[in-house]
Amino acid sequence: MLRTITAAILAFIAVPAAAQAPVKVPCERACMEDLAGRVLTALAARDASTLPLAKGARYTENGQAMGFDNGMWQTASKVGAYRHVFADPDTGQFGVFSTMDENGHGLTLGARVKLHLGQITEMELVTYRTGAGPAWNDAGYGNLEGMKQPAALWTTATPSGKRLSRQELIAAANAYFSAIENNDGKGYYPFTDDCDRLENGTMTTNNPGIVRMGGVDIGGMGCKAQFSTGLYGVVTEVHDRRFPIVDVERQSVFAFAVFDHCGCKKELVTPDGRKVDVGMFNKPSSILLAEAFKIRDGLIHQVEAVGTSVPYHSVPGWSR
Repeated sequence: MLRTITAAILAFIAVPAAAQAPVKVPCERACMEDLAGRVLTALAARDASTLPLAKGARYTENGQAMGFDNGMWQTASKVGAYRHVFADPDTGQFGVFSTMDENGHGLTLGARVKLHLGQITEMELVTYRTGAGPAWNDAGYGNLEGMKQPAALWTTATPSGKRLSRQELIAAANAYFSAIENNDGKGYYPFTDDCDRLENGTMTTNNPGIVRMGGVDIGGMGCKAQFSTGLYGVVTEVHDRRFPIVDVERQSVFAFAVFDHCGCKKELVTPDGRKVDVGMFNKPSSILLAEAFKIRDGLIHQVEAVGTSVPYHSVPGWSR
């Protein structure tokens, strides 16, 4: 009898405490924001056992499937100051953009977490490390650490009578991907006049000198003006588009996609007939993105993204 009791006690101790304590069901916004913090803390501590992981929970990092003891679970070292959470209680999912230290080096990340019966069943991570992408973020975190939180327009709830449906919000976000795919400067570009885009911690719109393409200071333009140049024609396909998180209350969509650059275009032709050399996009390459859209009156008002270079035409490994 004593041995039976002892064995039961040892078995109980062997199970991580968090695994016995799922988050409350349903998990609404406050719950998801709290869990987002717990996920980041666990990542920085390199200890996934503190999370309510379901048996068989799946994890990918930059499109690669691995366990919760690999990748950043071996290298993350400190949670950064910036955090932006997107909550979708209807599907039991949330997204988060955050900064993180990795062995003393700053990075930005975008993550998706899915819950079922109070446990984490899926986690998907996209990271941007210094030197792993566009030159405008060579400082590491970019501007996010100083910002600490997203602009208030992201977190302001839209009155219920002015909200678009899930399907309408997804359609607006998808229009962005369609507008950038084989962009020629002549398409439908659904942006508000004051649209801005934050990529890998740095503003890449209305920020003169930050990005130049074909001799054009495209970084100094607004969203619609950028797309109207036709210079995004270097993106030849936007595939594996997914829109798993729709924050209806805040009229935002947290999406994923892969941008392919075939490298097969020698030049682009702008709407005014000017021929532009494609420059660095002269070989096959791809970018995996976690990208969020704030929608206002059916138009894209703000964009925030974290993207990383991946092998050409990579498939992230998640279904639509």
